Amino acid sequence: MSPPAYLPGPAPNTVRTPADEIIPVPAGWELLPPGDAALTRRVKAAGEFWLVQEKVGRRMFSRGIWAPRETIRTIREALEAERSTEAYSKRREADARRRQSQQAEYVEDFQAAVVEYLAFHPRHREIAVQLARAVASHATPIGSGTVARTKRIPIERRAEAAVIAWMRHQTTAYDTMKIARVKGQRREVRRLLAQRSKELLGAYRRGDSITAACPLANALSAGRA
Repeated sequence: MSPPAYLPGPAPNTVRTPADEIIPVPAGWELLPPGDAALTRRVKAAGEFWLVQEKVGRRMFSRGIWAPRETIRTIREALEAERSTEAYSKRREADARRRQSQQAEYVEDFQAAVVEYLAFHPRHREIAVQLARAVASHATPIGSGTVARTKRIPIERRAEAAVIAWMRHQTTAYDTMKIARVKGQRREVRRLLAQRSKELLGAYRRGDSITAACPLANALSAGRA
């Protein structure tokens, strides 16, 4: 069973428990901040530790782990020695090349999924490709936190969600709207804007003539893509 996650306490050497109790950190412990995944992983595997997380908005952020100071020091020194070897450097380079290859392949697959979702009339094929590139550029970077990075839903649904999100920000006034702080209001606004975006996409799917006033054409030609 995973250890409980604590919240940061009101004082530097305290944490807040899930039961809202303030408890002191054991003597001889220190806080290992997030950022070095390998070090954090090995410290966790070495023995007792306290995980500290904090919710900001809807997202949970790691604030690090508390663990015995000597454990952190010993593991950090061993890891630094390991990282100084030529074999480690070569492995890192190989890993980086593999990740770059995987990312390039995913971007290509995602763009193809977007083009397939758009299903534009042949006369608008070039616009479909341009839009797919714009959406992928925004949605696929590693660490972007967008729906395109999740594996919980099929790529086809990721493509649709990413297109609608891009159009919400690029072809509507969503970012400057004053939305009442009423439960469900923002969700309803997003639903209505999504419907408008789908109606606009319908014109391209039918092969309709597109005027200069088209918000999608304007967004793409204005360089916001």
